[in-house]
Amino acid sequence: VQLQASGGGVVQAGGSLTLSCAPSGGRPFTGFSMGWFRQAPGQEREFVAGIHRGNGDSYYLNSVMGRFSISIAGNTMPLQMNNLRPEDTALYYCALTRFHGCRDPTCIRTWGQGTLVTVSS
Repeated sequence: VQLQASGGGVVQAGGSLTLSCAPSGGRPFTGFSMGWFRQAPGQEREFVAGIHRGNGDSYYLNSVMGRFSISIAGNTMPLQMNNLRPEDTALYYCALTRFHGCRDPTCIRTWGQGTLVTVSS
């Protein structure tokens, strides 16, 4: 299955954006473990948030806890981002992971395309 991410844009610090991820062609997600990663310019790709599609259990990067919220809505995986900071600027990727609790790019099963989030100060 291929994943499509959308919703990126330019926002001022303190603002909000909602990213979305869905399988292409209206196909259902495969598997139960999935999440969002991001990569800032010149930096390695890092985990942001993960969720279990079956029970809704979620987990987050410490620096986004309380500001970001991952969920499952039908056949999409939204990432609500509030109180954005300039350091949140990155290319955001959705992904299917090999297991719930994955926090490392090495445990990714399928990558989606990226969507760019730019937060201005």
